[in-house]
Amino acid sequence: MSLTGKVAIVTGSTSGIGLGIARALATEGAAIMLNGFGEAAQIDALRQELASSHGVAVRYSAADMTRPEQIAGMVEDARAQLGGVDILVNNAGIQFTSEIDVFPPERWDAIIAINLSAAFHAMHAAIPLMKQAGWGRIINIASAHGLVASAQKSAYVAAKHGIVGLTKVAGIELANTGVTCNAICPGWVLTPLVQKQIDARAEREGKPVDQVRVDLLSEKQPMLDFTTPEQIGAMAVYLCSGAARTITGTTLSIDGGWTAA
Repeated sequence: MSLTGKVAIVTGSTSGIGLGIARALATEGAAIMLNGFGEAAQIDALRQELASSHGVAVRYSAADMTRPEQIAGMVEDARAQLGGVDILVNNAGIQFTSEIDVFPPERWDAIIAINLSAAFHAMHAAIPLMKQAGWGRIINIASAHGLVASAQKSAYVAAKHGIVGLTKVAGIELANTGVTCNAICPGWVLTPLVQKQIDARAEREGKPVDQVRVDLLSEKQPMLDFTTPEQIGAMAVYLCSGAARTITGTTLSIDGGWTAA
């Protein structure tokens, strides 16, 4: 397939899952609007590398995902600089763990804003452009925690369950517009951040890194293997393909069997 001529916004795409998705879409020919944290020089180098490697236009938006007006501005920048918004991947997210009765309210508010409300605001701005074009793909990155819960993750679980619900509503509302909306629900994904957590745990417990990886996976997943950002990117590309034209309003788990139990 080819996404040549399509324009994709991928939030939280300067590293990890978001970057894997941005690379996959760029490989298929889509122009990319990056968004996320990082040093300006590193982000610019990443932007140039993606553009030169795949022969596509790549721009960057520093939009703050807690600011609705900046999210709308990001969508407008993609339209003005790249020619439209055909694909929207809502991936930006943060995490904080604590029991409910001592969970800092400001952390709750931040997680809900970035992990849930930002997706609504981006969809609110992008959907009219997609409707006008008669084609669009919205891909919300939820989580296994959008389907099941874990202790000490009240805000994250609530936000990801909300993403699943938002996805279902959009799938219904957009069913006959040429626009689809789906949620990808990863389990454990081996990102640089997760690798740092593994290394720290190995040092803390005095265990080999490989053993800590197995320990971490076995706490949730029957399959003792991490999903990669590249695999999630491939799933996103599939959802943009003609083969996925009637897949909408649903969740696609890529979680090593986490939610099968």
